[in-house]
This record gives sequence, structure tokens and C-alpha cells, in this order.
Amino acid sequence: MRPSGEANFSREQDAMQSNDVYWIGIGDVHESTARLADVAGIGGAQGVIISGDLTLADGTAVARRVVEAVRASNPAVLAQIGNMDRQEVDDWLSSEGINLHARGRELAPGVGVMGVGCSTFTPFGTPSEYSDEQLGLWLEEAWEQVKHLRHLLLVVHNPPADTVCDRLPNGTHVGSAAVRAFIERVQPDVCLTGHIHEAMGTDRIGRTVVVNPGAFSTGGYAVIRMNSGGLTAELVRF
Repeated sequence: MRPSGEANFSREQDAMQSNDVYWIGIGDVHESTARLADVAGIGGAQGVIISGDLTLADGTAVARRVVEAVRASNPAVLAQIGNMDRQEVDDWLSSEGINLHARGRELAPGVGVMGVGCSTFTPFGTPSEYSDEQLGLWLEEAWEQVKHLRHLLLVVHNPPADTVCDRLPNGTHVGSAAVRAFIERVQPDVCLTGHIHEAMGTDRIGRTVVVNPGAFSTGGYAVIRMNSGGLTAELVRF
């Protein structure tokens, strides 16, 4: 028997022949799911991908409520922890078969998705902070599982350094050098990120589209589409 949630995420292969095959990407939910009702077409998506920060330093019970709220809109969910989520949330996501952190899988025929959650160290001492070197090791671990696939969606809670998506209001860039180096080398089609709420926007690193939808309650969401050329991403603001 597959873990709950895993069986529903990969739809039938002939779905790839539809004119509009897409996934919804959200992040920095922080326990606030009311705006799921404002996500256009969420029920028709192939699935919903949560880039991190399901909770506000809370544990499994709160994370479960968030995931179940998303499943009520679309039963196919993948998620990973952000810096604000405790280790027990990572364990629970794994038990559900929907964890992306340090993992890769086939999202659709020829399309891989891989994830790295958590963040580099912050001034706030949040529950899941690690060195940039560790993020790099997790990236390589996940990449090994999907590098045979032609197209790739990278989901990282911590944005790549020196982009629109990692910039604080004072102009300081606080993203991950390891994530940026990985993107420069591998060139995934799309990088879905988050963490820096104020840095909602899109950017490019080579051929890779980087999108940060901002905090879910006040920002927006990403629509990641599959077409003949690969994956594209669009930022939708509330």
C-alpha cells in the first residue's frame, strides 16, 4: 500500500496530452489557509506544491491541519519543511509519502521535482536552520534521484542568492550561494522558492525561471505549466 497522498499525485500519463497541464505552487503558509479559495483553478491542477513554512514554529498537529486544508481543494499534495517548521513535521510529511525535502521523484512523464527545505542561519533562531554547505549536500542528494529526467522543477525554501527573490526591503540579498551555484550548473526549468516574504517576484538565472510567491496570506501563488518546451512559471498576485 502506498502512503496516503502519494497515489494521487501522479495523474494518468494521458493527462500530459491536455492543453493545460499545471501545478500550483505556494509557500510560507504559516498556518493561514483561508486564501486557498482565491487560487483560481486549484481543483483542476495536477497537484499543489508547498515550498516550506507550513507552521509558525509549531509541530505535526498544525502541519496536518494545513495539509488537510490544501487536500480539501486538491488531494494531490507535495510539501517540505521551511525554517519555521520543526523536525517532527519533516517526519510526518515522510510518513504521509509527500515529503520533498532532500528527495526527488518523477512528477509527470519526463519531468522531475526535487526539494530542499529549511534555510540558512537567520538572526531569529528558528527551528530548522542549517549551514549553506548542508543545503548544498541535500541538493546533490535530491538531484541524484531525478537527474535522468529531461525537465526539472526545483523547490527550495531558501531562495538563491543575488536575485529579486532573496532581497530584503533595504536591498540586502540574503539568499543561498549553494542554491544559486546548483541552479547555475544544473539549469532546472523552474525554481519555486519562498522564505523572504518581501521578495515576492520572478527572476532568471540562465534559463531557469525563479519565482517567489511571497507569504501565502498576503502574497500570491505560482502556476507551473507543462508544455512541449518544458516547464514555465507564472506569478499570480492576490
